[in-house]
Amino acid sequence: MKEKEVLFSWLDPKGCKDISPPQYHSRRASGMDVSAMVEKAVVLEPGGSYLFPTGFAVAIPVGFELQVRPRSGLAIKHNVTVINSPGTIDADYRGEVRVGLINLGSESFVVRRGDRIAQLVLAPVYKANFQVVETLDDTDRGSGGFGHTGV
Repeated sequence: MKEKEVLFSWLDPKGCKDISPPQYHSRRASGMDVSAMVEKAVVLEPGGSYLFPTGFAVAIPVGFELQVRPRSGLAIKHNVTVINSPGTIDADYRGEVRVGLINLGSESFVVRRGDRIAQLVLAPVYKANFQVVETLDDTDRGSGGFGHTGV
């Protein structure tokens, strides 16, 4: 697996001693778990959302984005997911990385300081250069949209 340097900075180095930086939890993992840096527990009520601080900023290399994705365990076991999944952190953003979570379940869910709330995936980005044409080539699918092949 290729590696790419991403510069990382704690916004308050003294106040984050108990928080882990984003990290991979297995050798072949694609995503790095990221932790909530909340001062006190946050209760996500059913249907509720919250923008969680992480306490850090990054400098992503040009030509890449950092995607914010749900953790599968939170999504499957608790119906808690990233509200704008996948979220995108652009290469020119230098503010605090934050994670928006939503509780799609029927029970409250508590997020405590240091809980792993999402995963970050570094991904290459290609700039689109749209070319205006009069018609597009035909395909087997054509204009078939959502559900066109059945359930």
